[in-house]
This record gives sequence, C-alpha cells and structure tokens, in this order.
Amino acid sequence: MTEPKLNVIEAQCVAKGMRMTEQRRVIARALAQSADHPDVEELYRRCAEIDPHISISTVYRTVKLFEDAGIIERHDFREGRARYEQISETHHDHLIDLRSGRVIEFQSEEIERLQADIARRLGYRLVDHRLELYAVPLADAKKR
Repeated sequence: MTEPKLNVIEAQCVAKGMRMTEQRRVIARALAQSADHPDVEELYRRCAEIDPHISISTVYRTVKLFEDAGIIERHDFREGRARYEQISETHHDHLIDLRSGRVIEFQSEEIERLQADIARRLGYRLVDHRLELYAVPLADAKKR
C-alpha cells in the first residue's frame, strides 16, 4: 500500500520537522484545497466535515503554528477577522470586494515597476511589500 501524496502544506510541515497528527493533516489539507482566504471559523467548519471530533481550539492552535513556521500567511482585510492563505512562491496582490468580502488575487507588472520606482526616487530599494485594494463593484455607482 502506498502512502497518500502530501500536499504542499503537509510537505512543508514535515520538512520543518513538525509532528503531523491526523488533525493537523486535516487542517493542512483544508487549507491547501482552499481557493479562497478562509478565516479560522470557516476553516473549522471545513475540517469538522472531515473530522467531527476536531475542536475549534485545535484549528486556532494549528493555524498559529503554521503561521509561525512561515507556511501560511495571515491577512487582516479590515473586517475584524484574520484570513489565511498558503504562502505562494509567486508574488500577488489582493483586491477586496467590500460588499461580498470576496478576495481577488492579481498580479500587475506595471504596479510592481511603479512601486520599485517610487522607492528608488525616495532613495530606497524595495525589498518587500503588500498591496491590498478595497473596492466596491462598479455596478454600485450605476445604481445611484
């Protein structure tokens, strides 16, 4: 019998020497399969569908462990709750729909060049950044 293939989050945990309990595996899989940016409560709901014995405190502790290990990233999108995503190998920014809460990931070489240029004009070399755009649908303006 072959071992099931590890997802990226599980593989990173193993590579960092983290002990992987079955509940941690459930949480890692739920995060790895997330196309959105779930908060802990949503992640707990997804995990509880797989393992009804998992507790929300286990999810909170595990998310914190994964975050501290540099495996997942925390975002605070102004809604009073932290949301999480797997750390990506490629840089991307976020547009947050203030009506629905939907988070849209995007990449823009033009924005990247502009940010580096601004830093250079101010006498700096840009080493990292995070861009979050908060928006409402254009359809909202048309209704007024």
